[in-house]
Amino acid sequence: MPDTPARNTGAHLVYAELKRKILTLELKPGERLYEPAMAAALQVSRTPLREAIRRLISENLLEQQATGGVLVPQLDAAVISELYEVRAAIESLMARNACIKATATDVEALHAILARNAALVEFADDAMQQGMALHAKIAGIAGNSWARRFHDQISSQMERYRHFTNSSQERRDQALAQHRALVDAVAAGDPDAAAKLAFDHVMAARDAALRAISASGLATS
Repeated sequence: MPDTPARNTGAHLVYAELKRKILTLELKPGERLYEPAMAAALQVSRTPLREAIRRLISENLLEQQATGGVLVPQLDAAVISELYEVRAAIESLMARNACIKATATDVEALHAILARNAALVEFADDAMQQGMALHAKIAGIAGNSWARRFHDQISSQMERYRHFTNSSQERRDQALAQHRALVDAVAAGDPDAAAKLAFDHVMAARDAALRAISASGLATS
């Protein structure tokens, strides 16, 4: 019992390192993970490694094969497009609901996140975190627990694709402008405008992600 926290901490550190390798393409799409070699490279036992692998499989960042092996999922353009389409529909619904339910305090909180987004737009990781925070806040204001659940699930799966576009200053600037317009629509209580802006914002992100992935030569279709 006393060593459980350490074991859990070890698994989390392994998880974080494997996730970093996947997101930065240090582990390439289609690459297979060999547990003995990976455990040796990370200087850990097989137990925390397996815990980390199970967690990454649950997030669709690793894929369990029928043969028992584990590999980094391929970047399938059709699958990516479908995922963004579902997210766009959910974001649109939540933006519409947020317009109806937002209080003055909620709008202030959105403007505060937007200000941080603007201040950090030149820093890729920080800008991405603020963008995610803005979407999460809108989801919270909307108050639809099912939409929020699906939103959170999809967001974790899409983190891999965000890293393809987040390195582009042009895309970060575009996203910031879209965030501003969305917050303005919520503040004005215009549900139709907010719903359309949220939908178009996600579809623009989809197009940027697909272009970047195609340019990388890593897409399978």
